[in-house]
Amino acid sequence: MKLSLFLHMERVSADDAQDKLYEEMMTLCEIADRGGLHAIWTGEHHGMNFTIAPNPFINLVDIAHRTRHVRLGTGTIIAPFTHPIRLAGEAAMTDIITNGRLELGIARGAYAFEYERLLPGLDAWGAGQRMRELVPAVKALWRGDYAHQGEFWQFPSTTSSPLPKQQPHPPIWVAARDPNSHEFAVKQGCNVQCTPLHQGDEEIVRLITTFKEACREYAPEQPLKIMLLQHGFVAADEADAQQAAQELNRFYHYFGAWFKNERPVTQGLIAPLSDEEIAANTYYSAEKMRQNLAIGTADEVIARLKNYEALGYDEYALWLDSGMTFERKKASLMRFIEQVVPEFH
Repeated sequence: MKLSLFLHMERVSADDAQDKLYEEMMTLCEIADRGGLHAIWTGEHHGMNFTIAPNPFINLVDIAHRTRHVRLGTGTIIAPFTHPIRLAGEAAMTDIITNGRLELGIARGAYAFEYERLLPGLDAWGAGQRMRELVPAVKALWRGDYAHQGEFWQFPSTTSSPLPKQQPHPPIWVAARDPNSHEFAVKQGCNVQCTPLHQGDEEIVRLITTFKEACREYAPEQPLKIMLLQHGFVAADEADAQQAAQELNRFYHYFGAWFKNERPVTQGLIAPLSDEEIAANTYYSAEKMRQNLAIGTADEVIARLKNYEALGYDEYALWLDSGMTFERKKASLMRFIEQVVPEFH
């Protein structure tokens, strides 16, 4: 199982200088490359300091010039926010600039906050339908001389300009949770990205079972891969692990607040949650984080990841967004590289 890193530029306070946060993110990427991780993934989000990522291709091109070996993935492009011709061209140019290191992840998106600003009236169903139209269109544009008359986009015969370095095209990944999404990805010959969020082993088993069932039913021409994206923290000791569980519990409370889209947002920052509000919401808890996520000493994390490998996951991406300080993120990543990665070489 390959081990990778997933992160955004994350801002939790108006006092945090954005240029400093960006350089800290780049430092973590450079550490990941030197440490032998397989890939770095970063996503697309808009108007949210929670995850600052207006165009992942910009970040990946910069990361490419600061690194030598890692694959560079979009985790993920939000399908309804981009035209097929634009996505085909921008992805291909990124693949050329990064010397063929691009992995193209695509999703329907998740935040109503973004939907109502970029495409008012859009819901998850409509976003999913746009993704199902976008993926085959992009692949066809890379083949060339393709005209499209779809429900959401229409254009005369067009060839992507430029064409990607990787042939026939960069690996495509589709974010999937429900069986229909897994089936769509497999039918399109796409790999699958999935995240159980804060949920435990039952959800992790369900996700890969769904993927395997889709592969058995639709028999893809080439073997496909499945990646597990999950928060983790390699701790120095149990006290360190407990602190990480508390920090990730707070992160998920903010994640849930952004997802519900009911709380005031000012200057890109959501109104702070009080300790009382966090304590009252039992859907998330530090105990669940400690139990369900890859939090613990190196031996604990290794054992958990070995279980994922045995289930059949091809890649594990350590999700570093957490609301933690840069120092704590860096310390965990260094322990991950020095103590966990060697067990998977």
